[in-house]
Amino acid sequence: MIQIGNGFKDEELTAEEIRRLRNLSRLTRADALRMIHLAGSGHPGGSLSSVDLYVTLLATMDLRASEPDDPRRDRLVVSHGHTAPAMYGALGHCEFFDLDDAVGLFRKAGSIFEGNLERTVPGVEWTSGNLGMGLSTAAGFALAGRLRGLKYNVFVVMSDGEQQKGQMAEARRFAKKYRLNNITALVDFNGLQAVGKNADVMPQNVKYEYIADGWDVIEVNGHDHNEIYRALRRAIQIQSAPVLLLANTVLGSGVSFMENEAGYQGRPLTDEEYAEAMHELRVDPDLSEPADYRDAFGDFELAPEEVVVSVPRPRVGEPRTYPPRVDTTGVEAFAAALSDVAEANKGNTDSPVTVSDCAQAGVVGTAAFGREHRDYFLQFGLQEHCAATTSGAMSMDGVVAVWADRAAFALDGAYNQLRMLDINRAHLKLVITHLGLDAGQDGKAIQCLDYLGLVDNLYGVKAVFPADANQTDRVFRHMLTQPGNWVMGIGCSRGPVIADLDGKPLFAGDYQFEYGNVDLVRPGDHGVILTTGPMLWRAVAAWDVLRDENLEPAVIHVSCPKLVDATDDPVLLQNLRKGRVITYEDHNVRTGLGSRVANCIAARGISCRLLKLGIDRYAVSGDPDEVYRRMGLDQDTLVARARKFLKR
Repeated sequence: MIQIGNGFKDEELTAEEIRRLRNLSRLTRADALRMIHLAGSGHPGGSLSSVDLYVTLLATMDLRASEPDDPRRDRLVVSHGHTAPAMYGALGHCEFFDLDDAVGLFRKAGSIFEGNLERTVPGVEWTSGNLGMGLSTAAGFALAGRLRGLKYNVFVVMSDGEQQKGQMAEARRFAKKYRLNNITALVDFNGLQAVGKNADVMPQNVKYEYIADGWDVIEVNGHDHNEIYRALRRAIQIQSAPVLLLANTVLGSGVSFMENEAGYQGRPLTDEEYAEAMHELRVDPDLSEPADYRDAFGDFELAPEEVVVSVPRPRVGEPRTYPPRVDTTGVEAFAAALSDVAEANKGNTDSPVTVSDCAQAGVVGTAAFGREHRDYFLQFGLQEHCAATTSGAMSMDGVVAVWADRAAFALDGAYNQLRMLDINRAHLKLVITHLGLDAGQDGKAIQCLDYLGLVDNLYGVKAVFPADANQTDRVFRHMLTQPGNWVMGIGCSRGPVIADLDGKPLFAGDYQFEYGNVDLVRPGDHGVILTTGPMLWRAVAAWDVLRDENLEPAVIHVSCPKLVDATDDPVLLQNLRKGRVITYEDHNVRTGLGSRVANCIAARGISCRLLKLGIDRYAVSGDPDEVYRRMGLDQDTLVARARKFLKR
């Protein structure tokens, strides 16, 4: 195990320690090139320019291969994940895993040693490669440490090209605002990206952008281990601001013909170039043994082992019950449940509850939390990208991270960030409002019409759309105790509490939410109406009219429409076989509940007629009830369409 230094207590490295690190960097460069050449693809230039940063960090920070999940460990986030060969090589030499595995299996289908860094690999904190997110991730880890009373340092290594990303500016401002002075960022400043010089591709002054946002900046030679060490030591001692180490590096460093040649950023070496590079690095170029090892493994058939994660376990208290004939909103019910949970978890450092806001607290139900629990309320301003990534990173480190926002901003605006949280197996709890036509007078730009379709493409994310205040309360408390990323979509317009035929609250009393279950709200023999979310009360109102006309369809609420395609729920399947099926949703009719029901019908060979009612174009701006009427989704239009369809 290569471990030197004394927790940055020594002022500088000894001559022997420097010699050992230089040798380790030489071997790591060779290992990176071996991986790339054997795989036939990769990013050799940036990998070689980052090597000395990785080697110095891993050899001196408080992170041990024997305890890679120690909650007190320092965190190392690598944002430019395409430098994976260098990071894998350095981690292998530090005995986090068998280096032969990384060399032989790099980029092999099914291997954990993917082309971009993968969190399944021991020592890797964040699956990266989608540039621009590393600093926001580091902010999440730094916040988690503060909230849980854990004193550790967070280091994040980034490329210079990715500083062009807008999320970088969001994260810089956020880290300064919240005094995340346990973050030390390092930029591999080699001046080149795949298509040429950074200054030609997109001119920017990285150093002064950080200074302008309140950071301290230290310039270092990114290939001098002792200079890097001294700068790291100084950075963690600075408590007035987060610190950037601007590490001046050379693309392709260590191999003469590769240095400062942008073409080597994203292509492997030829056989002749590889042989020459290994000669310069004084390493045997022979790859026969790792090639045999690669072939011997054949095709991987099993998914890689899941990362062991810290799943927050908050106290959620007892649910509230809202009586029938009381109009309320999902936002109000969420706000009340959030208040209960916050009170129940005062002083809970094991699973502290946080709320992230993007200047929407007054309309999404988090304003009271912000006033009463200021230390746990994170105001990101209009920075949805940073909010998503930072909140998700906190959730990976023991914090109950709730983010509430309008659907158009959270889902449409930060979709890629949510995708990366799904890949990283985070535990973010996202509450979205202003779904579909419920956005009303805010108009087309704010009417998120494909919320289910978007979430459905995030394979590991669970999505729930409660019908009323009672179900909203119970769903929210339930999802806080569950692993993984969850999305709860709630209504912001007033609607009645759903009652059963005896006039009692349907989603209260003995009711317990279970993900994937459907709810039979009204019985009937003349077909079935399936709906989801706050549209349910309109479907029930239509049922009352149709029942008086002796056309009595069953009404089923599907709170978890992502699972309809594969469900074996006997209540749902029995009702689909009644011959007439209507789906009724405040959603793009092409990608919503109706499409999932159609898939279910086709897969099971159910003989029936299907009428899909939903949104088929961008809507007008106006009062929500009027917009529903204009778009043909009010209860009167549902009655008229259902009457004609069910009588056929």
